[in-house]
Amino acid sequence: MFHMRLNNSYIISFTHTHTHTHTPSVPNILLIVFALVMDEVTRDIQGEIPWCMLFANDVVLVDESRAWVNRKLELWRRTLESKWFRLSRTKTEYMMCDFSATRHDGRDVSLDGQVVVQKDTFRYLGSVLQKDGDIDEDVRHRISAGWLKWRQASGILCDKRVPQKLKGKFYMTAIRPAMLYGAECWPTKRRHVQQLSVAEMRILWWFCGHTRRDRVWNEVIRDRVGVAPIEEKLTQHRLRWFGHVQRRPPEAPVRNGVLERVDNVKSGRGRPKLTWDESVKRDLKNWNIFKEIALDRSACRLAINVLEL
Repeated sequence: MFHMRLNNSYIISFTHTHTHTHTPSVPNILLIVFALVMDEVTRDIQGEIPWCMLFANDVVLVDESRAWVNRKLELWRRTLESKWFRLSRTKTEYMMCDFSATRHDGRDVSLDGQVVVQKDTFRYLGSVLQKDGDIDEDVRHRISAGWLKWRQASGILCDKRVPQKLKGKFYMTAIRPAMLYGAECWPTKRRHVQQLSVAEMRILWWFCGHTRRDRVWNEVIRDRVGVAPIEEKLTQHRLRWFGHVQRRPPEAPVRNGVLERVDNVKSGRGRPKLTWDESVKRDLKNWNIFKEIALDRSACRLAINVLEL
């Protein structure tokens, strides 16, 4: 996950490349070899992270204008096709991130003369990106992923013969990580936390064989399964990632992706977007933690540790 500066609108182009012999069922070792070949073939045209990112046969190109995205896309097409690779015309999409009030030209993004489909959201490596920079779709997607994990094991989790503490351990091992995947980069608002908390409690109620009609306190349910609130675990994830970013050298790629707000750019109407940096400052204040503690890994882990019930 990454966050870009809000000094302009950005074009994010997701392109999928494949060879004529590539199939989804190939062994993992062949996927690794394919990734190494892709990295070597495109070494001369790759840009810096996050302007250019590769993951197996998925390529992400980012720029500030449609014109430059078209140039990059055409360069990648010529380079890959000269090495017997082919860009998928049906899987290539682009998204315009409209973060400011700046107007944009009406030209299309095209691939070898064919207009590329424009999307309002992108799903990449399990995360959903929106053109307005919000995380509503990503939160809903992660909640759905958590319910999917629950349904896959519902036969055991709803069995009254299985100890409730054991069900809680399964939740902490399989379901909650699915719900919080990528959450360390979320600038969460109150409604996002509420959605996650409601989903978590519904899952835990099912574990214990209760519904809302039974009028059982949430604290009683948590005590039975031994699970800490997902809101606290979300904050722990974000602060842990903050510490990791702070301890990296300034030239590290992960430092280049930290969200910044530029003051000299005209923004749209309404309240400014909540940034990840502002969310971290809020977490540090609420937990009474100093920013400098992030430089000490051991002290940071001790300060942000959330014990299960």
